Amino acid sequence: MSDLSTEKNHAINEINNRLFFRLFQVANTLHTKGTQAVEEFSVTTQQWSVLGALSRSQVTDGMSIGDLSRYLLVSRQNLTGLLSRLERDGLIERVTSEDDRRSRKVRLSAQGQALWSKLQDPIHSFYDQALKDLSFDDRLAFIHYFTKLQTNMSKL
Repeated sequence: MSDLSTEKNHAINEINNRLFFRLFQVANTLHTKGTQAVEEFSVTTQQWSVLGALSRSQVTDGMSIGDLSRYLLVSRQNLTGLLSRLERDGLIERVTSEDDRRSRKVRLSAQGQALWSKLQDPIHSFYDQALKDLSFDDRLAFIHYFTKLQTNMSKL
């Protein structure tokens, strides 16, 4: 290998390391600052993600745990404990599927829907502050590149 290609490989490896380290830092900051944004409601970022997933109009009848696990890209094992705590707190409920009486789904309870409504202002404020220096086009580009990264990583 030539010195030029060795230098190029070294530069690419360095950039890759910096990119993934920054992604790690952003995830940790989201966990910390996101939780602070909604701490008055005693909601963690993990709970926030589940409540958000279940608040979508296309899943008002609920989602199977498997579908929710795939949607959030978390293992069923990690999701099970989280769902148990949300159910204990009255924020979600497990219901029998109308499509298949043997199957169960999870959905927001009335209390969970009310909490999700209360969370909207602090969540949107958090988003606005976190993204304040990014244009609309920058945000679309972020979605595009994060989607490509997630797609590639899921194939590993």
